[in-house]
Amino acid sequence: MLSNTGLLRRPPRPLTAFQRQCLHSFRNPRPRPAVLTASNRGRRHTSSDSGEDETGHINTASNEGILFFDNLFPLKLAWLTRLPYIDAGTIVSAYKKGRSPGIALSDPTDMIRRALPDNLPITIQAVLPRVREGGAYVKFSHDGGITTEELEGTVKAYLKGQPIKPWFNPFRRVRAFLVKGKPWIEDLYRLPSTRVKVEFLPTSPEASAAELTQETLYSLFRRYGTILEMISQPSDSKITPRYAYIDYSRMRFSTMAKNCMHGFVLVAEQGGGKTGTLLKIQYEPKAKTRWIRDWIASHPRIVLPIVAALIAAASVAVFDPIRTWMIRLHITHELHLDQNQYYLWLRRQLTRGYDYLRFKPKRNEDTSLNVIWEDRHTQMEQLQTWMSESVDTFIVVQGPRGAGKKQLVEQALEDKQYRLTIDCKRIQEARGDTKTINAAAAEVGYRPVFSWLNSWSSMIDLAAMGTIGTKTGLSETVENQLVKIWTNTSSALRSIALTQRQKEDRDANLGDDEWLEAHPEARPVVIIDNFLHKTIEGNTDMVYDKLAEWGAHLTTRNIAHVIFLTTDVSFSKSLSKALPDRAFRQIALGDCSPEVAKKVVLHHLNADAVTPEGEQKITPSQLRSDLDELDSVIQVLGGRLTDLEFLARRIQAGESPGSAVKQIIEQSASEILKMYLLDTDRSWSPQQAWVLIRELAANEELKYNELLLDDMFSKNGEQVLQNLEQAELITISSANGRPNKIKPGKPVYLSAFQYLSEDDVLRSRLDLSIMSQLAAKENTTIQSCEEELQRLAQLPGTPAEVKPRIKYLLAKAAASQDKIVKFEAKMGQLKKTLAEKY
Repeated sequence: MLSNTGLLRRPPRPLTAFQRQCLHSFRNPRPRPAVLTASNRGRRHTSSDSGEDETGHINTASNEGILFFDNLFPLKLAWLTRLPYIDAGTIVSAYKKGRSPGIALSDPTDMIRRALPDNLPITIQAVLPRVREGGAYVKFSHDGGITTEELEGTVKAYLKGQPIKPWFNPFRRVRAFLVKGKPWIEDLYRLPSTRVKVEFLPTSPEASAAELTQETLYSLFRRYGTILEMISQPSDSKITPRYAYIDYSRMRFSTMAKNCMHGFVLVAEQGGGKTGTLLKIQYEPKAKTRWIRDWIASHPRIVLPIVAALIAAASVAVFDPIRTWMIRLHITHELHLDQNQYYLWLRRQLTRGYDYLRFKPKRNEDTSLNVIWEDRHTQMEQLQTWMSESVDTFIVVQGPRGAGKKQLVEQALEDKQYRLTIDCKRIQEARGDTKTINAAAAEVGYRPVFSWLNSWSSMIDLAAMGTIGTKTGLSETVENQLVKIWTNTSSALRSIALTQRQKEDRDANLGDDEWLEAHPEARPVVIIDNFLHKTIEGNTDMVYDKLAEWGAHLTTRNIAHVIFLTTDVSFSKSLSKALPDRAFRQIALGDCSPEVAKKVVLHHLNADAVTPEGEQKITPSQLRSDLDELDSVIQVLGGRLTDLEFLARRIQAGESPGSAVKQIIEQSASEILKMYLLDTDRSWSPQQAWVLIRELAANEELKYNELLLDDMFSKNGEQVLQNLEQAELITISSANGRPNKIKPGKPVYLSAFQYLSEDDVLRSRLDLSIMSQLAAKENTTIQSCEEELQRLAQLPGTPAEVKPRIKYLLAKAAASQDKIVKFEAKMGQLKKTLAEKY
């Protein structure tokens, strides 16, 4: 019975005497010369990369043959030949120049010399390198005593016994095969591939070629390397010549097969047909399978959400720690020069020397606000006390614009090292989603910000809705972006608070949350300025709702103290949504008293009245004789800090107090005229604003409910009053939780209202407009009464039940007519005034 080994292995062929002699020399090699010479190899020529004499072929005689050696050049260098001034010869020359004792087998010529036995009876005629295919042709001549097949077997046995491995591919040895066909040596840019296309051509034009079977192809091409697949041309294909594809496992195998078998003629005895079949071989670029890309393109509903999740995870893992660190730097000012002691010392020295050179006395810090702090000492102490309490510190400082809310908080928290101020006005006045996100990020130092990605992701979502019918989830709303900014800020504030924790503390064993609750002095302070600041366009409640929720989170988690600064008296509506079960602390600031206001102005005037030695000199207020007017002027101007500072600067410029106040009143009147009376694109009409200005100029304050009975406020009167209060034209005070009085928005506005009321042309123009509206309203009333009377007159016999209604309508129409007569009389007078005056 035959064994499996006998079935799979062919019996070895007997060696010829020549091969036995060569193998004997392999086992006992002799020293070889360093290079090929004419004495030991015969004459050798190196040809170009396009064949002998640029013909594209290698001509051989009956006693000549060609061997192809592979693995002499890296296949990855084929792209270099596309560069200008670089060809195969340049690369070969570079390899030769790279020969050195430290670089083993760097010269292809040296590798060919080593690949041939010493006693091989051949003469090398030419060497043709094939850089793109990683090998070289070696043309040789021999005597008639041996065949080229015997020489091939000898060289292959020699390379197997003594393998040669180049430096760029140390795991694969150099191989050699006899070229059986007639190779076409071209220098076209055709890169090797693992797939070769074998075309079956006739040996002469009048003959026909046979289509080789896969078994025949396998027997011809398997010797050059492992074949993965063989694909024959479909039988119904009309393409000629007929062909077949052969896929090798390695590119080196396909290059060897192409260079050795191109131009091979398969005779009839071997299955080549009657006249034989000529094999033409070329590389066929193998289409790469892109199943991953195809699957991604075919399943966007699965892939796009996964991509969005990965992007979000990468953002959280990579950018969020950076952003938290940047926010922390923004709060602690660790990289700011104004916090560096060496920089501050140098600046003091330079400033001092500059003052000495100019003979300028050292100027003390502005102490004019000290009077305000003394007057508001109680509020400052209360604020400092709340900062040291461990309970929720949700504080609101409310007051009109210019009352010094921010200055009060900064003065009270002067000793607090870590403070973060967020100006809501900058966020609200930013137009567009991108600018809103950038503004919010800038307030807390949130960097990097990729707000422009939001626009691109929105476009992607829009395209996805039109193609797959669902959103990708890549885009985020402004609300989500703001939540991310506040969340990172919370992390930074928490880490800043915990940095003050020491291992030597008594309560070092407490958890982070317990330690923050026990140490309120370590929490940073977050100041939210201009809270509930309204802009003209759009709904802005979303930003304030998120800020209120974030502030509630900071206080309930004991991360930071939160202080809201607002001018809106209805702030409780917005903040109660965030903390519905908590009572927040409140400090209400108003205008200064006349005594404090006078001291503020005098301190501004006397700010520089100190000599370099600190001795007092005669103050500017003592040199002015017109400051007696200050008491009466302040009664007109009021105690608003911004107005007082403006007055002090005008007096310092040389104006008298009376003249300065007159200029302030005129400027305020111009602002009122422009903002409230001439601009018609508002939520109120100029006639409604003028009614308020006219009545407040005469009465100083109005009853809230009485004003709502006025014909100009009969429709949406309360909403108009709220809008005018938000625009700071008026101030509405409350009693028992309901509005009861209306006052000017600023003390100086009362004088400005009176100033505008004294303008006969302006008063006549606006009163005429009001009279016209009222007259039109009464005409509408009379018209509706007449229409109803006509309907009642159509009833048969005038029933007794409708007679009271008829009398009511007649009386109402008569009253409206009397009003129209009065209105027209007044309108005549107003028109006469407008015609006579400019």
